[in-house]
Amino acid sequence: MRYTLLIQTMDKSLIYNKKIGLDYEILETFEAGLELLGFEVKSIRSRQGSLLGSHVTIRGGEAYLIASNIPPFQEKNSPKDYDPRRNRRLLLTKEEIFKLASLEAKKGLTIVPISVYNKGRKIKAEIAIVRGKKKHDKRQDIKKRDTDREVRRDFSDR
Repeated sequence: MRYTLLIQTMDKSLIYNKKIGLDYEILETFEAGLELLGFEVKSIRSRQGSLLGSHVTIRGGEAYLIASNIPPFQEKNSPKDYDPRRNRRLLLTKEEIFKLASLEAKKGLTIVPISVYNKGRKIKAEIAIVRGKKKHDKRQDIKKRDTDREVRRDFSDR
């Protein structure tokens, strides 16, 4: 079920965190708005940027996307002091922020972005509460994915 969720997310997303399914076990997902500058919106719509290594933190009753890389759309038209890895505020309700803060306080849980996508004219981020996978869990997932691929290949040959 989680695998189909990730495939559907990949289809509609502008930027996608490719390592999320391998490194983490997804427990719960949320949808959040992103507070961006104009040239960052253009950059995301042209599918520039990366979510690898980024995470979400809760500070002072607000959620922030940390360490995501969104380069300016046109280098020469961006401000001189622009930082592509700056912290970006996530727009969530107070109840969602409180729930995320309480879950983030639990040991072993992290909040990471899965994808950034369009919803109408708005740019939204899909974030998830995740638990890191152990090495043997990753190996099992790779083995299962390979066997599923072999089964699909056999059925397509018939």
